[in-house]
Amino acid sequence: MAASATAPPESSKLRRIVAASLIGTTIEWYDFFLYGSAAALVFNKLFFPESDPLVGTLLSFLTYAVGFAARPLGALVFGHYGDRLGRKKLLVLSLLLMGGATFAIGLLPTHATIGSAAPVLLTVLRLVQGFALGGEWGGAVLLVSEHGDARRRGFWASWPQTGAPAGQLLATGVLSALTALLSDAAFTSWGWRIPFLLSGVLVIVGLWIRLSVDESPVFKAALAQAEQRKATTDEVEKMPLVAVLRHHWRDVLIAMGARMAENISYYVITAFILVYATTSAGLSKQTALNAVLLASAVHFAVIPFWGALSDRIGRRPVYLIGAVGVGAWMFPFFALIDAKSFGSLLLAVTVGLVLHGAMYAPQAAFFSEMFATRMRYSGASIGAQFSSVAAGAPAPLIATALLADYGSSTPIALYVIAAALLTVVAVACARETRDRDLASVEAGRQGEDSARDARESSAADAPASA
Repeated sequence: MAASATAPPESSKLRRIVAASLIGTTIEWYDFFLYGSAAALVFNKLFFPESDPLVGTLLSFLTYAVGFAARPLGALVFGHYGDRLGRKKLLVLSLLLMGGATFAIGLLPTHATIGSAAPVLLTVLRLVQGFALGGEWGGAVLLVSEHGDARRRGFWASWPQTGAPAGQLLATGVLSALTALLSDAAFTSWGWRIPFLLSGVLVIVGLWIRLSVDESPVFKAALAQAEQRKATTDEVEKMPLVAVLRHHWRDVLIAMGARMAENISYYVITAFILVYATTSAGLSKQTALNAVLLASAVHFAVIPFWGALSDRIGRRPVYLIGAVGVGAWMFPFFALIDAKSFGSLLLAVTVGLVLHGAMYAPQAAFFSEMFATRMRYSGASIGAQFSSVAAGAPAPLIATALLADYGSSTPIALYVIAAALLTVVAVACARETRDRDLASVEAGRQGEDSARDARESSAADAPASA
């Protein structure tokens, strides 16, 4: 049964599965990043108009951070049922929740209409977004990881990761087009609603594609084995969360540490940059959006490259390249923005996102390979999403507060460098997972030899490049 579960699927079938995961994650990240961009650009005026402009920005970023607080709960709930019922069902539910919340934000009355109830409702919808995204990531990457062959798992599993820059690209592109076509008054009055309402159309497309794919064969094989054991031994299967904390607590901590630099650097580079470039550097809103837009396109393109490289040299070396690189880039990053030109701003953001991609690309396969099948959704989701509360959630908020207190980018750069050092330590403590067999019950070292043999025996058939 294990052999059939890990057999490489037909090329067309795998591409359809990758497309389903990629399109779904793109829509989910579009919704999530759209909120972040709107928080930086207009939410301070619409929902916190009585505050000082910078204080209003802090408050809007606080509602942005609330979404991260809900992600661990989403990871727990979706992880539990994803390990019990399957990956596909939970991915459909997460898409519906995220799309519905985003569409509702587009219809939300502002402070001028209903007063203090407006930011309260905004916060509730942001919580729903975070809850849905907390369950989305684990299921999307597992669906691809568990369908693909071990030899190119890093490459194929990196494609759902491109949903983040694709969503950022789509969200920033729509906002950039609207700010270019509309006056500031029109955009602030009603134009900001358009990208949120577009989410309804995107969700319909995503659901149509996701409903067309099959459940993970590795999960189906593990479920059949569990049912057979239960029938013959009356063994009571432990809750996935309990099993993860008992058998994989070390892996959960490693995943959390590995996420710190990846998460913090990303939101500083893509969300806080809209504040820093328009206030401290004096650049226009349109200039900042265009820089993030173009850099996100490069980010999308390099993620599969980093994923393919992790298949060749391992997950840990590629991840460490990204962590060390992001830490080293922070002072040049802010120096280039302070040069106050579009070219230097674009270079700063692009290099930062290329280095971020070295962490983000192998993350899907790396985290998937740490956990056993019947606790993999829970383990990967908990490790990834619990860290977001301490990392991505407060990153724009902390960066904005540091800028307000010190009037300098130096403390912000040191903040990201500290996160990079923590990630380097976490990844250095991890075992290399590239050769693990996902169909192995323990998902541990006992599966490495068979996967390595399969890799070597099929090396002659491997394509020259990803």
